[in-house]
Amino acid sequence: MAMAAASFVTVKQPTSLPCTSAGAGPRVRATLSLPVLAPKTASSPPKLENNHYFSKSTRQLGRDRTTAFPLGNENDPVLMAKLHEVADVVADRAEMHANLAEQRNNWNTLLLNSTNSITLAAATMAALASFPSSHLSLALSSTVLYSAATAMVCLTSKIQPSQLSEEQRNAARLFKSLHIHIHSTLSLHPSLRPELSQFLEDAMEQVLALDRAYPLPLLPGMLEKFPSEVKPTVWWPKRAAPPPPPPPPPKTEAAVNNNNGWSNDMETEMAEVARVLRERDTAEYVRLSKLVLNCNRVMAVAGPVLMAAASVGSALGGSATVGAVVAGALACIVNSFSHGGQVGMVFEMYRNNAGFYQLLEESLLSSLSKPPAEREHAEVVETRLALQLGRSLSSLRNLASSPSSSKGPKEFGSKLF
Repeated sequence: MAMAAASFVTVKQPTSLPCTSAGAGPRVRATLSLPVLAPKTASSPPKLENNHYFSKSTRQLGRDRTTAFPLGNENDPVLMAKLHEVADVVADRAEMHANLAEQRNNWNTLLLNSTNSITLAAATMAALASFPSSHLSLALSSTVLYSAATAMVCLTSKIQPSQLSEEQRNAARLFKSLHIHIHSTLSLHPSLRPELSQFLEDAMEQVLALDRAYPLPLLPGMLEKFPSEVKPTVWWPKRAAPPPPPPPPPKTEAAVNNNNGWSNDMETEMAEVARVLRERDTAEYVRLSKLVLNCNRVMAVAGPVLMAAASVGSALGGSATVGAVVAGALACIVNSFSHGGQVGMVFEMYRNNAGFYQLLEESLLSSLSKPPAEREHAEVVETRLALQLGRSLSSLRNLASSPSSSKGPKEFGSKLF
């Protein structure tokens, strides 16, 4: 009450209220005392010297556990403009690859339907031409159609449209992922961003690596469809292996608190997961890629050979016409299995899966080669790896703790594919 009373000052201001009455009497003047508020002084809340969550370039990850993030130079307009330009180029690349994927998928459908239709028409004409009363035009038409189908089958087997479409789909997906990564990094709090100049360099290297892995032009520059050696697809920039870290100094209490959650058990767990990915998942998909490639190579040779044999049999006429009809039917079956079943796409998918597991392995080994203070937080790495492999955290730990020399069936690292 004392403070409330002190907040204003009473000032007597005479206010005359004339009162008249019928009778004679003295005039009465009333005086009201109205409180007048004193002028308020602008008061500002106390300033916080340090933010509770972000203090300079440090993010609080737990009690007595912090991880330092270098401040990005967000005040440099040229650097920010470069990053936005890279993001625009990446978005344009994603759109281009998506359009090419749709176009080359249409190629596969149109070439398959056209080749099979021409082959069946040629086989029908060759069968009709075998009758004695048939006209010579049927035999000539059958030969021409078989020859055209042979050229189309050779072209389709050479470029493998289904594999081309899968390459462009993967490229579009990876470019979209890079575009999202750039924008999400720019939207982070400055204290959580990486160094933007280094981030710009890494983003440009990633774009160039994707361009090398998935070229846009068809000829020249097309990826080899029947490689002599099957390797996982590499769409990330290759860097020299970092030197082994120096022997760690004796750990103090501050060093223990700044290890980003990494312990000897966690490092052993991540190293074991990397070994499982290399020896089981990557090796399995490389093996499947070789198997599918061999099947595709056989069908890519058998289709044109059968079609050429049908053309020759149709041109010779007589009893060779029967062979032309049978060879044409077999060529149609092989062509349907090869391109209708999209064997080239399956080969490319398996090769990309092997590349995905190789990327996870290299990321883990690269992280383990750094000092604990420079790594990403161990719990973040473990959670992301578990989700990428389609596992829970407990399942991932069980995978790492399972003995490698067990005689039971070997468990693969991934539960997704």
